[in-house]
Parts: sequence; structure tokens; C-alpha cells
Amino acid sequence: MADSEQLSFSDYTPPDSQGKISKEVETEFSEDEEELIIRMYNLLGERWSLIAGRIPGRTAEEIEKYWDTRSSTSQ
Repeated sequence: MADSEQLSFSDYTPPDSQGKISKEVETEFSEDEEELIIRMYNLLGERWSLIAGRIPGRTAEEIEKYWDTRSSTSQ
């Protein structure tokens, strides 16, 4: 393996308690997605799977994490 192909210990992300590899990278949302999430939240509340169903390629977990991060930074 060439030096450029070697992974360092800091590149390793340990699995979470369910054995899944956790992603430290924050997901970016477009302005349109953000506006839709806000409108849908105002209508539906914390029904993340219903909101995710209106945004192609997004999961309920991604949207809930976005909302929680947004809410914690706006206080």
C-alpha cells in the first residue's frame, strides 16, 4: 500500500452502539430544503418521516439532526 493510501488512526470513525459507522460530516441543506423543512415542521411538528418523504434523498434522521442543530444554535 502506498503512503497516500494508508489510513491513519485519526481517519477511523468507530461504530456507534448499533454497529453503524457514524458520520461526523455535517449534511448541507439547500435554502429551498430549509424553507420546506420549516414550513412542514410548522404544519406537522416533529413527524420527521413525513417531512423526509417530501424531500427526495433525505432521511428522517438527517432532517431531525438538522432541526436539532438549527434549534440549538438559534437559542
